[in-house]
Amino acid sequence: MILEVKNISFAYAGAPTLFSDISFSVNRGQIISIIGPNGVGKTTLLNCMANLAAPKDGEILLEGKDMKRLKAREIAKKIAFVPQFIIPSFSYDVLSYVVTGCAPRIGTFEKPKQEHYAIAQQSLEQMKISHLAQKYYTQISGGERQQVSIARALAQRPKVILMDEPTAHLDYGNQIKVLKIIKELAAEGYAAVITTHNPDHALLLGGEVAAINSNGQFIFGSSRSVINEDFLSALYGVDLCLHHIPGIGRDVCVAASL
Repeated sequence: MILEVKNISFAYAGAPTLFSDISFSVNRGQIISIIGPNGVGKTTLLNCMANLAAPKDGEILLEGKDMKRLKAREIAKKIAFVPQFIIPSFSYDVLSYVVTGCAPRIGTFEKPKQEHYAIAQQSLEQMKISHLAQKYYTQISGGERQQVSIARALAQRPKVILMDEPTAHLDYGNQIKVLKIIKELAAEGYAAVITTHNPDHALLLGGEVAAINSNGQFIFGSSRSVINEDFLSALYGVDLCLHHIPGIGRDVCVAASL
């Protein structure tokens, strides 16, 4: 077990509890899709797992150690985080930006070495975007930035990769590409936890589903056992259908009508 979420709850200052009593574990090679309607705390849960937000109650253990007691560098060696919105601060070229993912393993006053640039280049190749290496990060599209940010996460050489809406800014082809990469990463032993607004992405990825409904209730289980028509319709408040497509051998989620 790499990461264990134990009975956590969260509330913003002066606001009601957003979610409570959430527990699940994250293991090597596992994919977990966090789903639910807007405003239920999907991103907040991911932020808690990345140690960017502190739960009101409960604890999160990283390889058995309470994350609150760990230094940021220790956490960054094992957990990488890809945010949904990426606002570049400096006009790095893409390769230099991806190299910053190696920071947890570089001394405070050290500069990146050739080995770190080699790791960054390998990460770009893994994402199949090595052609972007010399372009400025500020001058590529939002979708390309998202893919570059995943490459930066890979350069950290983490055990867990947390991704907040990793397909949000991508065209349909690149959405499928990123989902395929997530599956490949899991096959290589990485644990991947993503948030998504698209239940069909959870079906495509398989693995486990962590769902938060509008009442803050939490449901966790395999995608096959959790996702059904009644569950999805209640979760999103619209009529949704699951249809098995024999030609592709899987269920797809579609709207009943408009």
